[in-house]
Order: sequence, then C-alpha cells, then structure tokens
Amino acid sequence: MTSDAARPGTRVAAFFDVDNTVIKGASSFHIARGLWQRDYFTLRDIVKFAYEQTAYVLFGESHEQMDRLRQHGLTIVKGWSVAEMTAVAEEVYDELLASRVYPGTKAIIDEHLEAGHEVWFVTASPIEVGRMVARRIGATGALGTVPEHEGGHYTGRLVGEFLHGPHKADAVRTLAAERGLDLEASYAYGDSVNDAAMLATVGHPCAINPDPKMRRLATKRGWAMREFRKRRKSGRRGIVKSSITGAAWITIQVSRGLKGAARGLFRLPRRASSPEQPHTDEAREL
Repeated sequence: MTSDAARPGTRVAAFFDVDNTVIKGASSFHIARGLWQRDYFTLRDIVKFAYEQTAYVLFGESHEQMDRLRQHGLTIVKGWSVAEMTAVAEEVYDELLASRVYPGTKAIIDEHLEAGHEVWFVTASPIEVGRMVARRIGATGALGTVPEHEGGHYTGRLVGEFLHGPHKADAVRTLAAERGLDLEASYAYGDSVNDAAMLATVGHPCAINPDPKMRRLATKRGWAMREFRKRRKSGRRGIVKSSITGAAWITIQVSRGLKGAARGLFRLPRRASSPEQPHTDEAREL
C-alpha cells in the first residue's frame, strides 16, 4: 500500500472495522468483563456476554447476534455514568486490549498514517469505546454507535442507527462528504461479511482475518485478503480450545460469585446518580 493511488490534491482515508480486524476477538466482551469485575454487571449479564463471545469466535458475526447484544446492552447501561464507563474502558484497554492488537493490522495503520492518509475506526461498539481505541492506537478518529445520554448518564436509547452492516457504509459516505475524502482512492478493512457494504464504498477494499462468508465474498469480488491470525495444525481444534478456555474462565468466576450468595446471584449492579442536566457530545471527532 502506498499513496501513489491517490490523485494530486485528493484526501485519502483508510477505514477499519475494530473487532477481529484491529483487535483479536470482541472488544465489547473484554470491556464487559472489566465492568463486571468492578460490580457494574450481574453474573447473568456476564454469562450472556460469554455466550455471545463464544458464538462470535466459533461462527463469526451474525445480524441476529448483533441485535441481541444491542438490546441487552442498552437495557444494562441505562443510568450509567458516561465518564465512569469511559474510565473503565481506558483501564481495560491497558489491562487486556493493548496486547490483543494485531501487529499486522497495526503495521497497515502506520503505513497509512505515514502516507498522510486519515485513519478512521468504524465500529458497532459505543462511540466512546471507538474513540478511546482510536486515540490509543493513533488513528484520526472513530465512527461508532451513539448511545443517548442526558446529564452525563446513558438513557438506554440510541442517537441514530446501530452502526452495523449497511449503516457503516452510510456513515463512511457521510464522513467523506463532510471532509472531502475521495472514496475511490481510499481503503477499507474488515473481517465479517457485515463489513462488505463498507468495503464496497472504497476503491481499495481488503478483508483482514476473514470469516468464511467474508472469504467467499472477497474471493468472488477479487478483494485483497490478509491473514494475521496464528494458525495451528488443526485450526478448528484451536478455535474450539480457545472457546472452551473462555467458558472455563466464566465457570470459575461464576463459582466465585456463588460464594457470595448473601448478595444474591442476580444482585443489582452499580448505578450512578440520576441524570439532572441534558448533555450532548460530538459523535465522531477525537
């Protein structure tokens, strides 16, 4: 990849999906785990996230899975402090996510930045999470799902659409119009077939760590593919082993939680004080 593809005077960008493209696995699961360790989640909540993470690892992303996570997540975070959520995400990045960034993808990001390209992360995760990861990695900014908040607390509703599937492509086109980006000279990277609409908006699409559906689609359309996952002799066995390991971790944590039965299995999570003043925030720029 070089900047030679761009015409003189054009502005070029590279758009990256986050989960399994920039960061190994689902970043939302690791942030959920961090929140649970700080008493924001019940055990029921974290077990549900563990189930979705295992399904994600084994079968890749699905529309139904994302809808379930969306509804579950909005219900859980209602009333939470935006500032506290962001602070926890920063801590979880240092503890877990930084070590899960794919070096190969990071090298591509650095190449784009060195070539003078803008680098944007495009994720279904909350915009606060997308911004934080983008800032830590050195990207230009992030596009993400925007949870509504008032008085610094989440309301349990969204501003606009859940940034997934075709909505990612819509967001990329809107950003390009606002910033004068040449999409034909730009790049996009994703692992899931749900990123296909976004990849199709640019002149240089590339599937990174593609799931089976994305691999078939990329082959059919002649898109570039890059693989940064470590392969074992038995790849499927390695994936299953990883999923079982994750399930074992959850079992251990649930067992520990049961020792505190006096608090109850489905104890109420931490909640911030009630919202008082309306608050708005910029949805995209870092």
